Amino acid sequence: MVSEYEKQRQANIRKNQELLIALGLDKPTFEPKQEPIKKKANTKKRQIVESSADDEDVPPAKVQRVEQSNSAQGSGVRRSSRNATKAIDYGKEISEASHISIAYSSGVKVSENTGPLGRQGGPRLHNPKRYGAIPGVEVGTWWESREDCSAAAIHAPWVGGISGGPQGAHSVVLNGGYDDDVDFGYSFTYTGSGGRDLKGTKANPKNRRTAPQSSDQTFENNFNKMLKRSCETKKPVRVVRGYKLISRYAPIEGYRYDGLYRVEKAWLEKGLNPKGYLVCKYTFKRLPGQPALGVRDTTHSGEDDVEPRVEETENVSSST
Repeated sequence: MVSEYEKQRQANIRKNQELLIALGLDKPTFEPKQEPIKKKANTKKRQIVESSADDEDVPPAKVQRVEQSNSAQGSGVRRSSRNATKAIDYGKEISEASHISIAYSSGVKVSENTGPLGRQGGPRLHNPKRYGAIPGVEVGTWWESREDCSAAAIHAPWVGGISGGPQGAHSVVLNGGYDDDVDFGYSFTYTGSGGRDLKGTKANPKNRRTAPQSSDQTFENNFNKMLKRSCETKKPVRVVRGYKLISRYAPIEGYRYDGLYRVEKAWLEKGLNPKGYLVCKYTFKRLPGQPALGVRDTTHSGEDDVEPRVEETENVSSST
């Protein structure tokens, strides 16, 4: 027997789908699939050089140590003997050091995402408190952690899903979300912030995100106010999708920058909770002229590969 919760969830999903379809689906004909990369088996065998009996008692030759000059000794930097006679600018080496994880740059670890791997850590090169794209970060770039995503100035908070200012949100992260939110890739619905007890639950007192909703969400909440303001100003919002998102457009791992979107509609409605507390809802639509989004290969993954049904619906105007 279907529970009341599931009935309400399905009803909300259908309604959200109709809202997104009414926005229009500017979807490309071809969408690149994120297919898991199969690692090639290492067929190289370790070569063992058999020494003759005459060589068994011969100790291995030692590399002759090169005495360093006084200037090198006084530098306080340990240097290899083969670089002892070379003038090396270590400061330059540090400033030009790669911020890509060694595991990926060396080829030890191979990503299953199709986009480029973003820089890992390091100082920010740009201010994340800006609207629109971040210079040097292309759509499809992904990071292993939220910390790295923050260092790249795409989304500043390490935990929160909404970041912004007086003129609207700078960026949002989709990574889990609410059960009735719908993600069509090029448009999606988003539920606001607040309405939960920040003390957590008895089972998880320190986890502030497990508590059930205990009050209404409102547009007076700073984060919800930012998104509502974005609906009014139409300033572009950077969107990041995380691997925990239940969507065919979610990255296989890490957090991926999916480009710029615009908040088309903002409204209050009864949430998917037993006591019917209100939640702030938003619809986002992707700006045109950006690279196609990668999609998961769901052929053998067991995930739902649902395409939006295009049907006749009434136009939904933006509410402020």
